[in-house]
Amino acid sequence: MKLLGAVLLVAGLLSTSARREQPLGPAKPSQTCFFQTLSGTDREFCRGDLEIIYPELGDVGCTYIPKCHQYRWRISREWGSPRVRYPQAEEGKRYVLVLVDPDAPTRANPRNRFWRHWLVTDVPGAELRNGDVNGQVLTDYVRPTPPPRSGYHRYQLRLYEQPAHEAISLSPKERVSLGAWAMESFVEQFRLGSPVASTQFLTKYYED
Repeated sequence: MKLLGAVLLVAGLLSTSARREQPLGPAKPSQTCFFQTLSGTDREFCRGDLEIIYPELGDVGCTYIPKCHQYRWRISREWGSPRVRYPQAEEGKRYVLVLVDPDAPTRANPRNRFWRHWLVTDVPGAELRNGDVNGQVLTDYVRPTPPPRSGYHRYQLRLYEQPAHEAISLSPKERVSLGAWAMESFVEQFRLGSPVASTQFLTKYYED
């Protein structure tokens, strides 16, 4: 009887150990993020290997911002200005960085297009190669904040080579408002020409 009791005790302990190793309740499905790349004309805008880098996401150029892990909320409410890297930047030159939303308030009715989200001049090429944006800030970084039910907005980053000895500034009228910015006139006024590189990402209101 003592031998039988010992055998039963060992069997009971093994059974308990096996139950402990089994997960309690149904296994929770893992939340997988799918990063969708842009296509068509939206993809054609991305040229020149310009990188726009946010925490956790890395380079978001030419992609949709996914909703998983609250990424849309975080890019609109939490994260500050991204790092911007342009490996082809020339060390002896300076650059102008422009971030705009051409879809304000909606892509179908962009009456406030080229809403200015960031404008920095005199960015040294040597620092831009490393992803650092240090220059003369004419417009502080404004987080992407698409309105509810306005669909996807494009956030376009353009990089221009700054003409030598060109002092760039915003007019008093431009400084008052961010929306409906005459970006093309600004580019023409300061002889910036075509961007040396450009990229964009798309996102929408984080609860949509």
